[in-house]
This record gives sequence, structure tokens and C-alpha cells, in this order.
Amino acid sequence: MNETILVQPRAGYRVVTLNRPERMNALDRDTIARLLAVFDEAEADPGCRALLLTGAGDRAFCSGADLSAIGGEIGTRDLGESIAQSWNPLARRLHGLAMPTICAVNGMAAGAGASIALGCDIVIAGQSARFLQAFARIGLVPDCGGTFHLAQLAGQARARGMAMLAEPVDAATALAWGLIWAVVPDAELMAEAERLAARLSTMPTQALLLTRRAIAAAAANDFDTQLDLERDSQREAGFTPDHAEGVRAFLEKRAPVFTGRPA
Repeated sequence: MNETILVQPRAGYRVVTLNRPERMNALDRDTIARLLAVFDEAEADPGCRALLLTGAGDRAFCSGADLSAIGGEIGTRDLGESIAQSWNPLARRLHGLAMPTICAVNGMAAGAGASIALGCDIVIAGQSARFLQAFARIGLVPDCGGTFHLAQLAGQARARGMAMLAEPVDAATALAWGLIWAVVPDAELMAEAERLAARLSTMPTQALLLTRRAIAAAAANDFDTQLDLERDSQREAGFTPDHAEGVRAFLEKRAPVFTGRPA
């Protein structure tokens, strides 16, 4: 049986590929469990300082939940329990992963697949990529962090339009709306994504994670609270070995060699 999640170690990072191209890389409960295990394994490896997530084939990054796995349970299954057991743990784990995350979106990112993509720190898309919150088409609500990411990144008006109308948004529009970082030609997608992953894997990891935390908190904080968080974050970053190395390298006019270790 083929592995549903492929992991390719690189120098300093890992490439994680959703590998169900015949199902447009849809996720079922077993695949989610395997993906969570892959995250745990990456965090346990001190040599892994970034993670790149993508999908196999050229049709889709991920089409969301595998509806074929529901079978005869349609309309009778407690979907809230399914969210609690599988999708929320996945969204939380990705959101708090102790390393920078990059998503390379090839083809369609639909439903929870779009939520997973937008849950990564940096998202780049091939020119043919599309983002779709399709839940309204089957009488459901965006999940796996979808409502949070859409509202935070694109604003409430566009979030409502995407979620309620369930129409696909192309890569260029996603870029213009602030949903993603960059759009590249399809043929260059993985090379550019790996370049970014390699770069992030050599940067001061703890500072990047503190930056992620501060930016995520900004929407809910008032100005004074955010200033206090910046103070606390800077205090924590200032005691890391990477801060000392960065200053030494600057004064010595050389490239820094960051380790990513905490204080």
C-alpha cells in the first residue's frame, strides 16, 4: 500500500507531501493521524528547522475531507465530534508547530485543504492554483481554522464572500487579497518553495516563532497590549544564542551561523 504522507528529509528541513492524488489528496481520519505523527517526528529532530507542505500530482494540493469515507453516515454523524477529534487537533498542531512552515499550493486547495494551506506561515502558489471554501455547497461551515484564517488574512467582507458563495479564487486574486505570499509559474513552484524552506532553516528559529506569535496576537490586542507583548518577546529573543551570534556576525562583518536553539 502506498504511503498517504511522504516525507523527504533535506538539509535543515523536511518536505511533507500529501500523497493521495487519486483522491485529490483528500484527508481521512487515518491520513490526519499520520500527518500529526509526521509533525511530531519533525519537531523531535533537532536538525529539522522548517517544514514544507505540498500535495502530490498537479490536480490539487488538498481537496479537504474525503467525503467518500463518510458513506452511509451522511446526516446522522456528529460532525462536531469529528472536528474535535481530528480537524481541530490538526489545525492547532500546524498553528503551533515549533518551526516555520511553508505551503506550496499546486492546483486546487479546497475546504479544509484551503484552511490547512492558509494555516502555514508562508504560502506560495503556482499560477494554476485555486482556493475554494466549498462547505456551503454541502450545507456545512468552514472548519480546520478556515473562518479564522479567511477573516484575518482577507478581511471579513471577502471572507464572507468566499465562504457563502463557495466560488474558487485564483492564485492572482489570492495574492491581491493578501491570502498568500507569492505566485510563481507552476513549473517553478517546488524549486521556489524549497529555496524558501532552505533559507528559513538557517534563520534564528526562536525569533521567527516569537514573531509568528506576536503577529497572530495583533488582531485581538489593543496597542498597549501589543507593545507589552513586543517587549516580552524581545526579552525572550534577546537571551537566545542566535541573538548573540547575530550581533557578533554584524560587528565582524560576516554571515551569521544560527542554530535555532532557545535560551
